[in-house]
Amino acid sequence: MNFLTPPPSALPTDPHSFASRSSARVQHLALDLTVDFDTRTLSGSATWQLAELGPATEVVFDTRNLTIESVEVLDADGTAAPSIYTLDSTPDVVLGQGLSVALTPTASAVRIRYRTAPTAAALQWLAPEQTAGTEPFLFTQSQAILARTWLPCQDSPGIRFTYEATVRVPVHLLALMSAENPEQLSASGEYHFRMAQPIPAYLMALAVGDLAFAPLSYRTGIYAEPATLSAATHEFVDLEKMVAAAEELYGPYRWERYDLLVLPPSFPFGGMENPRLTFVTPTILAGDRSLTSLVAHELAHSWSGNLVTNATWDDFWLNEGFTVYFERRIMEHLYGDEYADMLQVLGRAALHHTIEEIGVASPDTHLHLALAGRDPDEGLTEIAYEKGCALLLTLESLVGRPRLDTFIKEYFARFSFQAMDTASFLHYLRAELLDQEPGLEARLNLAAWVDGPGLPSNAPAVSSRRFDAVDQALAQLQNGIAPTALLSGTTNWSSHEWVHFLHGLAPSLSVEQLAALDAAFHFTASGNAEILAAWFPHTLRAGYTAAEPALEKFLLHVGRRKFLVPLYRALLATPDGRNRARTIYAQARPNYHSVATGTIDALLAERA
Repeated sequence: MNFLTPPPSALPTDPHSFASRSSARVQHLALDLTVDFDTRTLSGSATWQLAELGPATEVVFDTRNLTIESVEVLDADGTAAPSIYTLDSTPDVVLGQGLSVALTPTASAVRIRYRTAPTAAALQWLAPEQTAGTEPFLFTQSQAILARTWLPCQDSPGIRFTYEATVRVPVHLLALMSAENPEQLSASGEYHFRMAQPIPAYLMALAVGDLAFAPLSYRTGIYAEPATLSAATHEFVDLEKMVAAAEELYGPYRWERYDLLVLPPSFPFGGMENPRLTFVTPTILAGDRSLTSLVAHELAHSWSGNLVTNATWDDFWLNEGFTVYFERRIMEHLYGDEYADMLQVLGRAALHHTIEEIGVASPDTHLHLALAGRDPDEGLTEIAYEKGCALLLTLESLVGRPRLDTFIKEYFARFSFQAMDTASFLHYLRAELLDQEPGLEARLNLAAWVDGPGLPSNAPAVSSRRFDAVDQALAQLQNGIAPTALLSGTTNWSSHEWVHFLHGLAPSLSVEQLAALDAAFHFTASGNAEILAAWFPHTLRAGYTAAEPALEKFLLHVGRRKFLVPLYRALLATPDGRNRARTIYAQARPNYHSVATGTIDALLAERA
């Protein structure tokens, strides 16, 4: 299968990759690694085949805290010779160090022997007690620019490559990658992987642990620790239906298999769209399949993001805005308009909260960002997700859903396995849709969406009939009705309705009022992470001490950044909150991935 990638000259310069210093680009990786749980390191070699781009005297890779042991240049016949290479003398705190390798006129590949640091930011090494079983666990999180901490690479979303890998692990553990995967243990502990479709470095993924597999259909299945597998297969029983619904909307699934890996609870995100093997948090195992929109989101990335990828992190909205819109179309297809409407309302509320938090006039509320000189993680906010989705909803309201669906489907097909920047997308949008109708771009107010702050005034209003019933219950509660009187009307509420209910509670509730709510609805004892995360800010604000043990347990075991940041902020806002936060965090920090600790470290430092 052949795939075409735009030449580097057609892509904008990526301020977050040293590879921008060189015209030489990679096209295929042969990776050979040994996983050592004792030293918490990966060691081995990365052999990069170079694209034929004409004469180039050097190729530049991104690295961060890697030990480079040797570098060789290979000719077309595989003959290797040592190469002159240099590492930037002063590491950049965010970007790391550029690795410049001198090329001979006949060079076709570069082999880099290296090992990772025990503190590599992409890698989380878990002791057995941090898992659901009795064995250690390793997983990677490469987005946005952390692939360079476990692999010397050209760590830009605009550069794609295919790969093969050999990975050696302890014989009682299973290794998985964002590639063709095994379903059973290898007696030797050696695993071989192949990814035939080109991907950017941020989609490189590795996981090693005591894992079992359960198929759900001919092309979908679940990997999880044995203790978690049964609950996961129950929760994700509709996975094949999701894939089929996505294909019906926007064209064929291009990655052959779609499997899920349920990680231990320290995973810092809800999910990560690694091709062929989405990583998901166990916090969505609610028991009632009410949080599976997250899986629909990661599946949608198989088109928006994995198939057509933001060229730089300034263009992140092109990944996430389309994905959120697509996710909700999948959920609507499977579970109806009313279900999707709840997701839209919750998303819009999160967007307004983010705009208020960042500042309504801040350039960080633009869709097209300017992240040069900053960690691109700063752009991973609800702006890209929900403002991007709101732009597509506005476009849908102007041109109709059938026309928009045709545009999106053709967009994914035309630019498959390519990178897309904001300027190129806007050119395509105008040529294929906006210019077909005089005045359409003005009615859309496109410039205000892409390069303007806040939420433009022409964003369509969103509403939910099911939330109207929740609002009625909240009004009754405010008028003095006892919480127990609401029980019969809340029996069939989903997680989304309960979260909306908790968000709608007055911030001034007393300990006695919270105790009455808890007695009726058992929030503190809930096993649902979304409900707990919405409940605990109320208990902290009021000083409801009955919830303190559950809060501490949550913070000690759950590493999802979406939950941690608001809860630590709520904790810091309480009397003696700084001391309590520091005490809990000192114990919890080893359970968190670096993506989370970087944020919490900064948060606690701000309040020092």
